[in-house]
Amino acid sequence: MVHVFNRDYNKDPFIVIWELTRACQLHCLHCRAEAQLTRDPRELSFEEGKKLIDDIYEMDSPMLVFTGGDPLMRNDVYDIADYAIKKGVRVSMTPSATPNVTKEAIEKAKAVGLSRWAFSLDGPTAEIHDHFRGTTGSFDLTMKAIKYLHELEIPIQINTVISRYNIDVLDEMAKLVEELDCVLWSVFFLVPTGRGQQADMISPVQHEQVFTWLYNLSKRVKFDIKTTAAQHYRRVVIQNKMRENLTDRDGINYEDALMKGATGTIDGLGRAPKGVNDGNGFVFISHIGDVYPSGLLPIKAGNVRETPLAEIYRESPVFKSLRNPDMYKGKCGVCEFRFVCGGSRSRAYAMTGDYLESEPFCVYIPKALRKKQEQQ
Repeated sequence: MVHVFNRDYNKDPFIVIWELTRACQLHCLHCRAEAQLTRDPRELSFEEGKKLIDDIYEMDSPMLVFTGGDPLMRNDVYDIADYAIKKGVRVSMTPSATPNVTKEAIEKAKAVGLSRWAFSLDGPTAEIHDHFRGTTGSFDLTMKAIKYLHELEIPIQINTVISRYNIDVLDEMAKLVEELDCVLWSVFFLVPTGRGQQADMISPVQHEQVFTWLYNLSKRVKFDIKTTAAQHYRRVVIQNKMRENLTDRDGINYEDALMKGATGTIDGLGRAPKGVNDGNGFVFISHIGDVYPSGLLPIKAGNVRETPLAEIYRESPVFKSLRNPDMYKGKCGVCEFRFVCGGSRSRAYAMTGDYLESEPFCVYIPKALRKKQEQQ
């Protein structure tokens, strides 16, 4: 087992997301990329992609995720994957459920060595999912693709965006994820960027309720749960573990972990051992090589055509400030959970225009502020 504290996020990311293309046949309501039907001629070429993979590998070989748009809209996607896997990089892919996802396409991916596929399911029924994806038939195509993956014995991850459209059917959703025999349920919480609208989001109180529900669910299901743009879920997990007086499976005391930002162990499922946040253990490269702290935090820090990725990640003032929780403002800046949580920097930016502001959808009041209120 890899020890939890050995990757320095100031130097190397835990995960790199590369948007291979913005082309996609779906019209999702929340699409960060505001995807388009055709490919952009300015996309990074195969040769540029190989150089980027070399640079990624040199950063202590983080996980690499191909996303889009729809990565299958690039006909060289398997060549790029083959190059990365032969180099020794762990690669997974999040294609869109379109007619591109044939059994042959999945067989090709398996032959190349893609370790896992992730598909989006945003509702337990076609009606809810297809509405969210803006495309009739998307639910049925997703189910068909999952059936192919099972036949080919490829592990499946399901991605779900929590919104006001599905908050009332989460029990049914969890049941479906279980029935589909997935290894990981990756639960995304909406950030109003791209096509995502504030009106589609759930409330701060509902966030807290869903976190508690997820924690209780995690104790009784066989699939693992990971959250995205919900850094404060880590606080809920730690609060519960501390209440239950539990230590991590590697014997780490959660109170100690709090100060070091650790949340668990590297487990092969793509969950980070310590709190990943935008620009802190996480980096996003757009289809044209622009580098951002994440796909949901659209502040450009450089371009890989001009500057090596490692230099942008390590030296950019934007990235450096995001890796310093003491620079956070408001209650996030004084919160005892700031090293392990830190709030969603992308949601703070989307709602306030300042990525160092407090997480606007967190209801927790830090100890320091409670003390102040008592004194007053």
